[in-house]
Amino acid sequence: MAETTAGAPTGLDRIQADYMAMAQKRRLYSFVMLAVFVALMVAGFRTADARNAGGFFDGLHRIFDYPSEVLGEAIQNAAALPGFMLEYLPSLVETLNIAAASTLIGLLGGTLLSLLATRGLSLWPGLIPLFRRIMDVCRAIPEIVIALVLIFVMGGGPVPAMIAIAIHTAGALGKLYSEVNENVSLKPVEGLASVGATWAQRMYLGVIPQVGPNYVSYALLRFEINIRASAILGFVGAGGIGYELKNAIAWGQGRYDRATAIFILLILTIFVVDQLSSLLRDRLTHGTKS
Repeated sequence: MAETTAGAPTGLDRIQADYMAMAQKRRLYSFVMLAVFVALMVAGFRTADARNAGGFFDGLHRIFDYPSEVLGEAIQNAAALPGFMLEYLPSLVETLNIAAASTLIGLLGGTLLSLLATRGLSLWPGLIPLFRRIMDVCRAIPEIVIALVLIFVMGGGPVPAMIAIAIHTAGALGKLYSEVNENVSLKPVEGLASVGATWAQRMYLGVIPQVGPNYVSYALLRFEINIRASAILGFVGAGGIGYELKNAIAWGQGRYDRATAIFILLILTIFVVDQLSSLLRDRLTHGTKS
């Protein structure tokens, strides 16, 4: 009996052998995926380089020509930069308004979609796959594509940009919120249901208090992203400081000092918003320290 026990593999040995086999298989899969990714990157680069008007390496030595030209003109007119920054401040405020409004609308839409797409919380469990696909579609279509369609229908201005960013934000936040919802305790929800609370009351009183800090934290992070997105959409006629930046760059020499002022204004704004939102997220996550 002792010999049989000594010769046969123990349960611990079998677990270790299974774990090593799984680890080797996982490493193999990771290597294959990495090889495929590198092959796709190389093939994509070669295709883009072949279709480009000039080869990438042919123009590599001129990569710093344009930045040096912009900075040179900005340095020459450094005294005028503060005045240009004040001139473009209203456009920056418009960009911030677009980002804030789209974040708020996306937060509300993402919250509703996430609750309807979470098992155990959904009002219509049979429609959970539908709501998840809606979030996928909202998240998959780039903001600039939605904005171009809306500009064609509604004309240029901040409203198409706000709607486009809000749609994408609803899909992105909905996905994040649905993952947060998976970890909520259902006991408060069941308790509210037992006393006759409606679905909205169960969500508002039983779920939102549990996930509220995470919701706000993700929304603040998304607000930073939306500031950049609203600035980019200005290039397609959606208003804001991006529109002014497009005009300054399109004029070329003689307006590079204005473009530099806009860049500085954007960088400072994003830095300030990033610091403030990071501070708020830290307060929400860890609480105030006494």
